[in-house]
Amino acid sequence: MPTTIKKKPTETRENVVILFAGDSGDGIQLTGSQFTDTNALFGNDVSTFPNFPAEIRAPQGTLAGVSGYQLHFGSVEIFTPGDQADVLVVMNAAALKANLGKLKVGGTIIANTDGFDRKNLRLAGYID
Repeated sequence: MPTTIKKKPTETRENVVILFAGDSGDGIQLTGSQFTDTNALFGNDVSTFPNFPAEIRAPQGTLAGVSGYQLHFGSVEIFTPGDQADVLVVMNAAALKANLGKLKVGGTIIANTDGFDRKNLRLAGYID
C-alpha cells in the first residue's frame, strides 16, 4: 500500500515536544535517549519523561504494553517535559490509541504503517 506524505513548509521553533511510543521492546526508550543526547550535543536545553509499560510482560500490540518517551527540547530554557506533544511518533495502533490525546490540536503524527495491520488494529480495540 503506498504511503501518502504531506509536505509541510519548513518552520523554525524555539522549542518542541516530541513523544515516541510503541511496544515494550521496540526500542522506544533507546530512541528517546539517543534523540535527547543528540539535542544536548547541539546545545539545546532538554527535559524528558520516560514512560514504561504498566505490565512487565504485556502482550505485544495491546494498550498495556505501550512504552513512551516524551522529550521537550529547544533553544530556550526548558523546565518540564511538556504538557502536550507537537509531534507524536508511533510504532503501532496501540501506541496511537494510548497517546493520541497527548497530541496538540494541529500536531504531527509520524506512524509506522506496518504496525496498523488487521491484527494490531484488533489488539488495540479499533476493530472486533
